[in-house]
Amino acid sequence: MQLTYYKEKTAAELPETIFEQDFNEDLVHQLVNTVISNNHSGTKAQKNRSDVSGGGKKPWRQKGTGRARAGTTRGPIWRSGGVTFAARPQLIKKKINKKMFKNGIKSILSKLAKEERIIMVKDFSLDEPKTKKLLELISPFETSSMTIILDEISENLHLASRNLKNIDITTADQINPVDLISHEKILLTDKSLEKIIGAYS
Repeated sequence: MQLTYYKEKTAAELPETIFEQDFNEDLVHQLVNTVISNNHSGTKAQKNRSDVSGGGKKPWRQKGTGRARAGTTRGPIWRSGGVTFAARPQLIKKKINKKMFKNGIKSILSKLAKEERIIMVKDFSLDEPKTKKLLELISPFETSSMTIILDEISENLHLASRNLKNIDITTADQINPVDLISHEKILLTDKSLEKIIGAYS
């Protein structure tokens, strides 16, 4: 498979083993869910009736007051009481083996290539760390969101892209399936394509 360079007549050769695979929806779904799940911090915490301070003393005697019986002021029905089913910090890590991960990435790349959502350039660099300059560099591609895959990220590109919500810059050895499917276009360079071929062939 060949992909023509942006605004050039020459084309890059894309290996069939990576860019012409059948789309495996179940595998991609599992892969994306695993990545999203593993990105959760799992730090949410609430206090139940035993965690809330106070409430050790019975607020009034059991009988004779005319009020409902109560053993503590920190039950869930009381103001400042604990939460009935309090959330606890938990870290749930899912695993996916390397072969499944590689096949999932190849499946996504093949779908992107088929839908003509991959832009091929020979090089992508920035002379100064200016967000405006980066936007000018990207604007000819006419896309609202993009993942830029490079062989390495320069300091200028890193600084220029930090506050751009819909532009992600990553390296070929750190490809994230979520970034691939959540952006409209994918940009590859010659060097990043070489690394992808080396890693996924």
